[in-house]
Amino acid sequence: MTIGARAVIRDDGGRVLLIRRNDNGRWALPAGTMELGQTLRDCAIREVYEETGLSATAVTPFALYSGEQLHTNVFGATYQHVSLAVRVDSWTGDLLRETDETLDAAFYPPGEFPEDLSGAVRPTLADLARFESGDPFTLA
Repeated sequence: MTIGARAVIRDDGGRVLLIRRNDNGRWALPAGTMELGQTLRDCAIREVYEETGLSATAVTPFALYSGEQLHTNVFGATYQHVSLAVRVDSWTGDLLRETDETLDAAFYPPGEFPEDLSGAVRPTLADLARFESGDPFTLA
């Protein structure tokens, strides 16, 4: 079992920030695994900073994913990942296009995402849209 967080960051024009992961080359939301003694909120904030250079100053949780979050690592071990999704409500700083964990980062309009997109991006954004329209927190 692993536990972590993913973050949705939008600019004033509604574009979504995606990072190109250096481990698999796919475009994804900023995300990662919680460190020992860390809260999920702090995990989301740390991952945003590590992968984008941006400092999230306020976040709102809107979904928790667990069930079918099965993955196999490079060593062939299967694990289940539990991930909290948060909306970044405010942030400061300048976007870094490349970090130790990312090959690129950019804001994209939702209808113009890159082809090599992580499978979690669209469902996460759909859950955020439902949450923002008044539906309850997603627990999946």
